[in-house]
Amino acid sequence: MSEVRVERDALGEVPVPAGALWGAQTQRAIENFPISGIRFPRVFIRALGLVKLCAAKVNKELGLLDERRADAIMQAAREVVEGKLDDHFPLDIFQTGSATSTNMNANEVIANRACEILGGQRGDKSLVHPNDHVNLGQSSNDVIPSCIHIAAALAIHEQLLPALERLCAALREKAKEFDDIVKTGRTHLMDAMPVRLGQEFSGYAAQIAWCKERIEATLPRLYELALGGTAVGTGINTHPEFGKRIAEALAQETGIPFRETRNHFAAQAAMETAVEVSGALKTLAVALYKIANDLRWMNSGPQAGLAEIRLPALQPGSSIMPGKINPVIPEAVMMVAMEVFGADVTVTAAAASGNFELNVALPVIAHNLLKSITLLANACDVFVSKCIAGIVSNREHMERLAAQNAILATALAPYIGYDKAAEVVKKAMAENKTIREVVLEMGLMSAKELDKLLDIRKMTEGGFVAGISAAG
Repeated sequence: MSEVRVERDALGEVPVPAGALWGAQTQRAIENFPISGIRFPRVFIRALGLVKLCAAKVNKELGLLDERRADAIMQAAREVVEGKLDDHFPLDIFQTGSATSTNMNANEVIANRACEILGGQRGDKSLVHPNDHVNLGQSSNDVIPSCIHIAAALAIHEQLLPALERLCAALREKAKEFDDIVKTGRTHLMDAMPVRLGQEFSGYAAQIAWCKERIEATLPRLYELALGGTAVGTGINTHPEFGKRIAEALAQETGIPFRETRNHFAAQAAMETAVEVSGALKTLAVALYKIANDLRWMNSGPQAGLAEIRLPALQPGSSIMPGKINPVIPEAVMMVAMEVFGADVTVTAAAASGNFELNVALPVIAHNLLKSITLLANACDVFVSKCIAGIVSNREHMERLAAQNAILATALAPYIGYDKAAEVVKKAMAENKTIREVVLEMGLMSAKELDKLLDIRKMTEGGFVAGISAAG
């Protein structure tokens, strides 16, 4: 058996590895773009397979593709969807900006596999042609933008949203567990009025819930597909019903409500929906960074830091300092956030690179958008299982420091005035005394009045003004 076979395209003959399902155009792209070694992710190849499968189905229904050939293409495309042919998608993401090479990679692989299904030989274009049959009614210019939308929607629904639900639930559980623990609040990293540890965690849970809402708000635009616009948005060389029908077929296949775009020219020439989704992902990354960083600070110590909580001890933290344990999961989550920040910049620059009827940076948009979704989903799950679920509070330490906090004089300001309260704080800090001790020494209030006003638990409840809680 020979090591290569010869395939042909418009430029002539190309030797292709005998075991490869791809053809001449893919082989040329392999040789032209040995740049990063980064391939399109599994979810994008799955989206390509879904488009080719549904295109064959629709073209068969429209009478544009005979049943025998259409069924073979659909079977081959189904194998792409299921990941059985992933080894035959070798192309680098840094390639032609329209990702025509990757669209043709899919067309050639499916055509050659369909030839085998029909009992023929790879490369027999008279049996199944990659352009005339697999790519029927399509162009790279509407396929690739659509695959970006399909892949992102699949990844968001299947990976990210469930991960956010789990993270939100874990944070809410900790908010409930820590609800009765009073600690010193901080602004500018300086002591502020008391809060409950559970209130802080409720804030974290709300951040994630709101990020989930923001991501979900982008989905209606993500569901719109460019398919049916072909080369420049006019729908040349495709049936007028193709766009509507293939969106319906994709919705049936995935359970996601895809639909034909409202404007094919915008859907192919511009990628602002990808920017919108990326922006929502960046917002989630910002929230995760803040939460992870707070946990690092609260865990700092164990003797010379804040030491308010203890994170799970997962691994030794130093090659030289025995017994040192570091907050490795929050640090990993923060680095994921940094990566997503950079990916968002890339998506933004790439989406701004369209000219007239086409964006010419589609592969790098696909790579960075899908990378961000996957990284964030995985980071959320690790955050829950390896960090948040195992957090333990240092209750006595927090409550002792909260009770000694000089800023508690804020609660006395309505009685003794801002200036006098500031004087009390200054004296307490200078002499290392409590607010209670200083106020009594200065004769500003009675012990009974102070007992009512310096109730740190009530200070964390809504409506606490001048020692009177919302409940009266």
